[in-house]
Amino acid sequence: MVRRLLPASLAFILTCATLLQPRLVSSEVVPVRYREGLLHGFLVLSTIEGDILAHGDLTQVATGDRVTLRLVFHFKDGSLHDEATIYSERSSFRLLKYHLIQKGPAFKRSMDFSLDGSTGKATVRYTDDDGKQKNADEQLKVPPDVANGITITLLKNISPNSTQTTFSYVAPTPKPRLIKLVITPEGEDPFSFAGSTRKATHFVVKVDIGGVAGVVAPLIGKQPSDTHVWILGGEAPAFVKSEGALYLGGPIWRIELASPVWPKTPQR
Repeated sequence: MVRRLLPASLAFILTCATLLQPRLVSSEVVPVRYREGLLHGFLVLSTIEGDILAHGDLTQVATGDRVTLRLVFHFKDGSLHDEATIYSERSSFRLLKYHLIQKGPAFKRSMDFSLDGSTGKATVRYTDDDGKQKNADEQLKVPPDVANGITITLLKNISPNSTQTTFSYVAPTPKPRLIKLVITPEGEDPFSFAGSTRKATHFVVKVDIGGVAGVVAPLIGKQPSDTHVWILGGEAPAFVKSEGALYLGGPIWRIELASPVWPKTPQR
């Protein structure tokens, strides 16, 4: 009897999901309020408990209205997260090229994903559950607000009066798919450095899959976890911290700014 009820229950869920009108989430193009420039920052990736997993470099070079951004994490276990983004910053931000490489034991599968923001062509090379190499190409209708690789940049430019903002995002999975990121500010949280106290705006980033899959995903435990990002406001907004997964279904990891530590030398 139980075996007969399970398929019936799933069929009922799918039927209800089909009858439901999908929740329409409009996308927004973020205007350029703060232009990006030359940057080289040091980052540390750790577990929520504080165990350090990787060290990272964030570099950025701007040439006219064209910006090249790269984030690289080298893990202690030899794993690699390499994220390269090219975008334009004229009146609004627009993704041009995006390339993501993830490999090593820290990740569920090796992934080499690229996206052309102008043509919508997505290419992915990955290893399946049996360790075999797979290739897939998808032609997507990419809207102008796609946020791959530039989510933090967009958060720094969101109007402080916004109660909710949505971006498009192409999920770097074996079958690339266009989804929505729903951004909601959750007030300000204090932090300190060198005895000085500041406040950073806390943003919650939720994934909206949309359609039938979006209705069913939470019911079968496939809804992606939220990401939390802290941005320091003011005349020069800056990233402070984030907590979220680096890949779909991955653990929650923390990314923070890191300061150089100099070796101790004998006093002269």
